Amino acid sequence: MSRYFRHHLFLFYTVLTTLTVGLNSCSQYSTKPVSKGYHNLTAHFNAYVIARDEIAQAEQELFKKRQENYSQLLPILLPIDSIQTLSVKPQLDDAIKKASLIPERHQNSKWLDNAYILIGRARLLKQDLPNAIEVFKYVNTKGTNEDDKHTALVGLMRAYTEASDYTNALNVAEYLRNQPLNKINTRDFYLTKAYLHERQGEYATAVGILDATFPVLKKGEVTARLHLIAGQLYDLIGQPAKAVDHYRKVLKSRPTYDQSFYANLYAIQSNGLTGDQKRMAQSNETFEELLKDHKNADLKDKIYFTMGLLEARSGRTDKAIKLYSQSIQAAGSNTQQVPYTYLEIGKLYFEKKADYTHAKMYYDSALALLPKQSPDYATLLNRKKTLDEFVLYQITIRTDDSLLHLAQLDPAALDKQLNDVIAKQEKADKAQADLAKQIIDKATNGNINSVPGATNSNLQPGERWILYNPVNLSQGRQEFTSRWGNRPLEDNWRRSNKESSEAVAGVNSPVSGASPANSVNPNATLSTADVSGPVADLTSPAAGRKAKKDAMMAKIPFTKEAQTAANQRIENALYKLGKLYKFQLNQPADAIPTFEQLLTRYPNTLQKPEVYYLLYLSNEQLGKASSWKDKLLAEYPNTSYARLTGKAAAHTTDSEAQALKTYTAIYELYKTNPTEALARAETAMSGMAGTQLEDKLALLRVMLIGKVQNVDAYRQALNEFVRDYPGSQLLPRVKEMQTAADQATAKRK
Repeated sequence: MSRYFRHHLFLFYTVLTTLTVGLNSCSQYSTKPVSKGYHNLTAHFNAYVIARDEIAQAEQELFKKRQENYSQLLPILLPIDSIQTLSVKPQLDDAIKKASLIPERHQNSKWLDNAYILIGRARLLKQDLPNAIEVFKYVNTKGTNEDDKHTALVGLMRAYTEASDYTNALNVAEYLRNQPLNKINTRDFYLTKAYLHERQGEYATAVGILDATFPVLKKGEVTARLHLIAGQLYDLIGQPAKAVDHYRKVLKSRPTYDQSFYANLYAIQSNGLTGDQKRMAQSNETFEELLKDHKNADLKDKIYFTMGLLEARSGRTDKAIKLYSQSIQAAGSNTQQVPYTYLEIGKLYFEKKADYTHAKMYYDSALALLPKQSPDYATLLNRKKTLDEFVLYQITIRTDDSLLHLAQLDPAALDKQLNDVIAKQEKADKAQADLAKQIIDKATNGNINSVPGATNSNLQPGERWILYNPVNLSQGRQEFTSRWGNRPLEDNWRRSNKESSEAVAGVNSPVSGASPANSVNPNATLSTADVSGPVADLTSPAAGRKAKKDAMMAKIPFTKEAQTAANQRIENALYKLGKLYKFQLNQPADAIPTFEQLLTRYPNTLQKPEVYYLLYLSNEQLGKASSWKDKLLAEYPNTSYARLTGKAAAHTTDSEAQALKTYTAIYELYKTNPTEALARAETAMSGMAGTQLEDKLALLRVMLIGKVQNVDAYRQALNEFVRDYPGSQLLPRVKEMQTAADQATAKRK
């Protein structure tokens, strides 16, 4: 080694040693250039870069592992999922640890704000939203760099959105909207704000913001996904032409196979929405090609679903149901699409066929598989409750009507009828047992170690094991409830002294929802579910038959009291079924014959004034002339229903002064002679219509009914007031009275 080289090496070593000693003695609070340079260098490479890369790697891994539900609107930003984040939790924890070194050891570093932002991002991904919000707030308050503060505010808006605190998220967005954001913050701000509006259901605003974002995005899987979402949003707001444009852009953005597949399917659906018959005709060839492509082997259910959707839009309901059924059969073990297919079938039965019994079964199946966070879940649950009531009323009418018919038979005919019912049920049970054996043999193929149902998807729909078939499972649950009542899970649940519920919750065989007149049939076919109670578990066939027959006989209303109770149940079911048709199902054509049956079979029903009024409304809704309004005014002129027809208001002649005089006179009578006061109030109600004292007199009438009549009449009068005067200032007082009346009734019981 030359002397010259050794000399320079010694000088370099001396300088390096001096710098190292000097830098190590630098305080993290010093503002000297050497100290700040040292801490900037160390904070950047020893902490910030490592934490940044770990968070980026975690985000990439979460994006790759995401589970997209293409049956629903995709979220613009991937929602924070604590379960999915478990796989990257060690990376996030380490990133927080590394980033935390900067505020601990390098306070004078220029990377301090960036470190806090990384900590906030990691906590956001871990769904530690309160701490993420606090970190982002801290950067915005204490930060020194405006771009970093804007980045923190975008993160804060995202955290508020994930916490469903939309008010604060919008406040942050409104502030950022007026700030000079850099290119990256502008992109992230637009995407986060679009996501915020999507979460709120403001799809037009969301897609408008999304459109403004695409110019700053690079081609790739992320951008292809956003184009797909933009197409979905345009479809939802009824702009299919723009939707198709975005679906085509998906194919130009380097998409994954799934993204290109669904972009093609959605484009076909959107063209169907525009009524492009030529494109619809070509779609059949497209579907044939898609079904033949081996790459789509696990996507056939989506193809059949789309085919069914297009048929439904074209009005071919039966063909649509058939294709939807093929979609369910093709799903196999992948049930992601299945609940939405059940939902569409249920809608067709409900809206197009008015077959509410079948609609209920498919809605039950959809709810069994539909995620509770789905936007369709709440609506579907409400509709299912309506259909549960519908089936309950129809079963009540059918069952009690059949039992009343049996009670009229002579002993020989009754005995024969019961024997026929038992024989039919035994035959059905044997057929079911034989089918179950065939299913087991076919599924296991002789291999006793085969898991039951492992090859279930290869069986015909009617052969599938019931626990893997949601429709059959729902039917079985209804049949059980119909036969045994609502029983808790406990030992000896079949004991004969347990009472089976009178209000059965299901149906054994389809009953047409469109023909309520046919649902009351004295000669209806009976089943053991209609007349049997708990069946004794006896080994002797003869003893078992006798026990079944005894259980059936016990439910038949032979006594006058039992027949009266059965008729009351039928009367109540007809009344509620008619109202359900009129209001919940909006089927006045079905409500009319239901109410007419009620009046024919039970002419003295207490609901007659209301039924008259509902018949008048139903006929008016259908544009039919009827005499129900005249009958109501003639027979019940002083009822609230008569006033609701509008006739009373037309005859209002009293001035406000006269109305006040009338009210004062009735109020004085209220104190001394409530019976006379009630009679005058009933007469004066029509004359008070349209005056400022109308609701006050109506409330006085309610109070008089409470004094003169029983508590049931009082509660009905309160309900009528709530219905007739929804805008009255007296309504809070009336609701308090309702609560008190309900409590008094409960104590009496």
